[in-house]
Amino acid sequence: MTISILRTADAWWVQTPNGAARIRTDATTTAGVLADRHAIDDAAHSTDTVPVANLALVSPVTTPCRLVAQATNYASHVRDVGRDPAKTPLTFFRKASGSVTGPFDDIVKPPHVKLLDYELEIGLLIGREIPVGTEVTEANLAEFVHGLVVTNDVSARDVQLTKQQFFESKSYPTFTPVGPAVVLVDADELKRFGDLRLQLRVNGELRQNMVVEGDMLYSPVEALQTLARFQKVEAGDLILTGTPVGTALTARGVENPHQMDLASFLAGQAKNPNYLHHGDVVEATVATDDGAIDLGTQRNKVVYK
Repeated sequence: MTISILRTADAWWVQTPNGAARIRTDATTTAGVLADRHAIDDAAHSTDTVPVANLALVSPVTTPCRLVAQATNYASHVRDVGRDPAKTPLTFFRKASGSVTGPFDDIVKPPHVKLLDYELEIGLLIGREIPVGTEVTEANLAEFVHGLVVTNDVSARDVQLTKQQFFESKSYPTFTPVGPAVVLVDADELKRFGDLRLQLRVNGELRQNMVVEGDMLYSPVEALQTLARFQKVEAGDLILTGTPVGTALTARGVENPHQMDLASFLAGQAKNPNYLHHGDVVEATVATDDGAIDLGTQRNKVVYK
C-alpha cells in the first residue's frame, strides 16, 4: 500500500485515512526522512492525527537537490509541437532547485516574461544513490525510485524559444510547484506507473488529460539507464518525466512550423488565449483511474509581478 508523505515548515507527516500523523524524526531533508523508515511506519499506524486541511503544506521535496527533467517525452506533445515522435531522442535538461515551490503557493511571473505556460509532469523521487555506471533495470528500479510526486514544469516560452535556453526559461522562482505529497511506492506499485493519468485544469477547464501508457516515449527505467551513464543521482533528487499534449505552446494550425521565422511564430503564440494570465488557478493531479495510486492535487494561483 502506498504511503503519502506530507511536509510543513517544521515537521513531516504521513497522511492516513483519519488525518495526518506526525513523523517523529529529526530529519530535515527528504533524503533524511526517507532513511527513517521506522518512523514513517510508526506514523502510518498512529491514531494521533490532525486534519490535513489544517496543515500549511510546503514542497515535500527539500532543496537544494538535483532537479533533472526529460524533454519532449510524450508522443502527443511531440506531435502537437510539430515534431515526429519516431525521431525524438531521449533528452535531459536541468532546472534550478530554487524554482521549487509548494503545492498551494503562487506561481509568480517575472515582469519581462510574456508567454507563461504549464507542463504537468510526474516526478520520480530518488531514494538511493545511483553512482555513474549503475545498471538500472525493471527488476531493480524500486531500489532507486522510492516515491512519485506531482510537479509542474512552468515555462517562460518566449525566453525558451528566443534564447533556446531551457535552464533560464524553466528556473525562475516558483516555476516548479511540487506536491502535495511524496507517495512512497513499492515494486508492484511502481509497475503500475503506466496506469497513471495526468490531468491539469486552468480555472476549471481541462487542458491536459492523458494516461502514461501508450504515450510516454522513454520510461523511467530507460531514463535512469541513460542518466546513470554520465550523472550521479543521489537520494532526495527529483527527476521530471515529461508532459503530454495540452500545453499552451502548440503548433496546431501552423503549416511547417519549423520553417517559419521565430518572430512570426511568437506573434502567433501571443494571440493564443491558453497561456497563463494573472489570477488564473492551475490545478494538477495524477492518479490511477481506480484510485489505487493517488498523488494528490496541487492548486496554484498565477500572479503577475
